[in-house]
Amino acid sequence: MLNCRRGFSLLLAIVLLVAAKSQAATPEIIAHRGASYDAPENTLAAIRLAWEQKADATEFDVWLSKDGQIVLMHDDSTKRTAGVDRKVVDQTLAELRKLDVGSWKDVRYAGERIATLAEALAAIPAGKRAFIEVKCGPEIVPELKRVIDGARLKPEQTAVISFHAAVIADTKKALPKLAAYWLCDPKPDKEPVWTADGLLAKAKSVQSDGLDLSVQPIVTAEFIARMKGEGLPVYVWTVDKVDVAKAMVAAGVVGITTNRPAWLREQLAK
Repeated sequence: MLNCRRGFSLLLAIVLLVAAKSQAATPEIIAHRGASYDAPENTLAAIRLAWEQKADATEFDVWLSKDGQIVLMHDDSTKRTAGVDRKVVDQTLAELRKLDVGSWKDVRYAGERIATLAEALAAIPAGKRAFIEVKCGPEIVPELKRVIDGARLKPEQTAVISFHAAVIADTKKALPKLAAYWLCDPKPDKEPVWTADGLLAKAKSVQSDGLDLSVQPIVTAEFIARMKGEGLPVYVWTVDKVDVAKAMVAAGVVGITTNRPAWLREQLAK
């Protein structure tokens, strides 16, 4: 009987160890602009659909409106998704609210309105995360802090990402408990900063908590291991191809941003 118990305990330990390693190897699946393959990007509909599609987190883009409100939009203009060729920064929140940003995707989403950051954060359930991509400059940070401080989310549920290093630096000063990741499209043949040494130095200089990179040849297992050793986890975007996603998982990324969260998770599980 004693040997059976010991054998069972050993078997249970092995099962738990394998499960833990499997879980650790599974990256965070982040819905790009919400579940934007199926729903209009950067809308509350896309964010809610991301949860139905089993995303771990959602990413969305933000700008400041003319009257200083933070709204969800990728482009600097509302032309592509709302048919009105005006800059976001030249429109008030009231003007932006009149626009239909759903019909271009599908008639089912007709009447979908531009969301505010506060509304988007209110749509993040317990256990899920939001990646806020700041498209404008550091002038947004004071309002960003106000809105995030007023949200019901725990600090670990919100991350700020931006291509603008100054936004990352100012975010870390204003919201030190929040993760802030520097976004990059690293092409070493174009700029010296895109080398591993350059990326590391720049990230450290702005107190970035990690790197969020496009999938480029520089993003290898060796590169990721080096960044991890320096305390900089690596996320990648925007991945909708299974072979690329599997390669990134094998290389050791901690998160993958995709337009198709449910589909990609299913493919990675095969």
